[in-house]
Amino acid sequence: MNMQARKQALRQRIIAARDELTPILQARLSREIARQLCDLATYKTAQTVLGYMNFGSELHSELWVQQALADGKRVLLPRVNKARKQLDIYEVGDLGVDVAPGSWGIREPVIERCKHFDALGEIGLVLLPGVAFDRAGGRLGYGGGFYDKLIARLPHKPTLVAGTFALQVVTEIPQEPTDHKVDWLVTENETIRCNLGESKDGYATT
Repeated sequence: MNMQARKQALRQRIIAARDELTPILQARLSREIARQLCDLATYKTAQTVLGYMNFGSELHSELWVQQALADGKRVLLPRVNKARKQLDIYEVGDLGVDVAPGSWGIREPVIERCKHFDALGEIGLVLLPGVAFDRAGGRLGYGGGFYDKLIARLPHKPTLVAGTFALQVVTEIPQEPTDHKVDWLVTENETIRCNLGESKDGYATT
């Protein structure tokens, strides 16, 4: 089985398992993961953060986005630019009016309301979506390569973080040279400092 076939088989298996979570359980696990994401020291110190709006049975990342806004951070969200086959970045301030369903039904920034964000070097933390992850930071997306291309465009290396249900963590993700690994992986059960193979607290001290 070639690399793409392996990725697609894993993608289908994990999405099917994720879809079996009840809405109530998804919401409960998402709240716990969002709380732990906001306890990361790297989140505490980041002034500008890039998130995403969830769809389907994904982690409810909007909870994290809302908290980041409440914490006074500059919050950015991506919008698919189909013509250029890339993600354009916009600043949002109110999810109630600044986002609307766009590509593939995913909520995206409304161009007429949101400011296009060009200062990509100011991004301190990126919350990445994904279908599956491994403890070394390997990430399996949905196959479009949008986020790997975005990360490659950044003039620096911000902290890459993923929040995910524990069932999405697998032994190994098939990796290609263009794939970017996450630095932190947060599930409902643990916070993992990737590439070290062990859990670390990663939390801000009070």
